Amino acid sequence: MGVRHAREYADILKDLTAAVAEIESSYTFFEMEADEWAVLPVEDRHEVMEALADDVFFGLGENPVIEVGTGVITYNNKHHVIEVSQDDKVTQIIRLI
Repeated sequence: MGVRHAREYADILKDLTAAVAEIESSYTFFEMEADEWAVLPVEDRHEVMEALADDVFFGLGENPVIEVGTGVITYNNKHHVIEVSQDDKVTQIIRLI
């Protein structure tokens, strides 16, 4: 099915990368431990979050709800957005059009 979008993918990825980086323990998606995450340089952390955002974007095409760390990312195809939630509250909305 895929995630339908009209915005440039690079722009969506930038927004989604920033959003997943705000999720507490998002690094656990890649089975990393807190101590492993803590020693990563800032540049490497950004690369990990960008890879996470990319994986999540394409994963949402198969499964419209993906848990990441303590958050949930949902593809709302009716409104053409990706919603990032924590503690049952939407914290970020990434527009796809």
